[in-house]
Amino acid sequence: MSHAEIVVIGAGPGGYPAAFAAADHGKKVVLVNEEQNPGGVCLQRGCIPSKALLHVAKLIHEAADAAEHGLTFGKPKIDLDKLRAFKNGVIGQLTGGIQSLCKARGVTLVQARATFANSNTLNLAKPDGSTEQLTFDKAVIATGSQPAMPPIFAIGDSRVMDSTGALALEDIPKKLLVIGGGYIGLEMGCVYAALGSEVTVVEALPVILAAADRDLVRPLQKRLETQFKAIHVNTKVLSLTASKAGIVVEMQGEGLEPKQTFDRVLVSVGRKPNSKNLGLENTKVQIDEKGFIKIDRCCRTADPNILAIGDVAGEPMLAHKATREAKVAIEALVGEPAEFDNIAIPAVVFTDPELAWCGLTETEAKAQERDVKVIRFAWAASGRAQSLARTEGLTKLIVENKTERILGVGIVGVGAGELISEGVLAVETAAVARDLADSIHPHPTLSETLMEAAEAFIGQATHMYRPNR
Repeated sequence: MSHAEIVVIGAGPGGYPAAFAAADHGKKVVLVNEEQNPGGVCLQRGCIPSKALLHVAKLIHEAADAAEHGLTFGKPKIDLDKLRAFKNGVIGQLTGGIQSLCKARGVTLVQARATFANSNTLNLAKPDGSTEQLTFDKAVIATGSQPAMPPIFAIGDSRVMDSTGALALEDIPKKLLVIGGGYIGLEMGCVYAALGSEVTVVEALPVILAAADRDLVRPLQKRLETQFKAIHVNTKVLSLTASKAGIVVEMQGEGLEPKQTFDRVLVSVGRKPNSKNLGLENTKVQIDEKGFIKIDRCCRTADPNILAIGDVAGEPMLAHKATREAKVAIEALVGEPAEFDNIAIPAVVFTDPELAWCGLTETEAKAQERDVKVIRFAWAASGRAQSLARTEGLTKLIVENKTERILGVGIVGVGAGELISEGVLAVETAAVARDLADSIHPHPTLSETLMEAAEAFIGQATHMYRPNR
């Protein structure tokens, strides 16, 4: 293992796909991961475990909602040990799958802390305290990111959690404060609220989910307000103080008590790239003011031997963006014509209802003064939504008037995260509204809402009538 043609640092959703792609091109690949198991934050402490818990939360809500349709279940009995075992079992199965794929592809998986000695050499610090050097032809940095914990919140008390602590599910606090109204905070708030916690969310900005269009957020917020005790926007947390009774939180905002005590506090105010302590000063790699590694459209850094992908290389910090960059980086390395030119990177909030969008948002279209038409199809007109008793959803298209190209898609409703992929394909392939309208969609499905929204752009949708003006 003294030399690798390609070494990949970090085995998350960017790192291990990069290693696999390089091996598929016949390269000798070493995949270095600081943790014992591959998968990165996404699999170990993020995307996957949170979705496992959100699935359980959805079951609880569906059982309660069923009473309105004549089907009554008893109050759920929660076995935390079994719930944690379910979540950990999902993680274990997937990490085992990655390890098996490493063996099948001939990728050498090494547990070590990697730092650059220079542009062709890594120092590897092993868990047993030993060290060794690995030389390489090319390196791909895929070290990901970590939860941001502002110093004001870092009071050294385990009852103040980041997303990792929240996913550990140590207990079900009676009162939980979520600091931050972004997707991670809201998703975890949904989990704990379903399990029985009294959840309060505070957000410093005037709105929750600031990146999304307001008409998409509105149905979600309306439902969350029935699940959470309160959602406070324009609210700042001034201090956290540990006490025997709980965490005393001093807040500043309208319509709330300035001091409240919570059993636990989840700090969810963003993430920061893992670009420090990698020895990058011994290379030509450049870092911007936010700590992201600077890359070009082929994921190359300023050092000709080093590439970077995923969260450490810039926004948006999404697993699927990292996976796409992995393919681009390796294809560029082996001389294929490749660059990251995707224009539709989907964003999904896995709350209930789910919220998803891709391409140009309505807010961005207005800010750029684009000549577009915004078409909204309310799910109240969907037979499938009616049969699910979930008619709060909405599907919207952002269509360029001159060319009739679909520039953006937004969906809020049950399964929006699955439905958005059709929107991604439409935006990425420069589809026009008629392409979508004339494509036969199965009935009755929620996917029909995309077809009918497109029909509404070119004329009249079957299940929605708009008088001509």
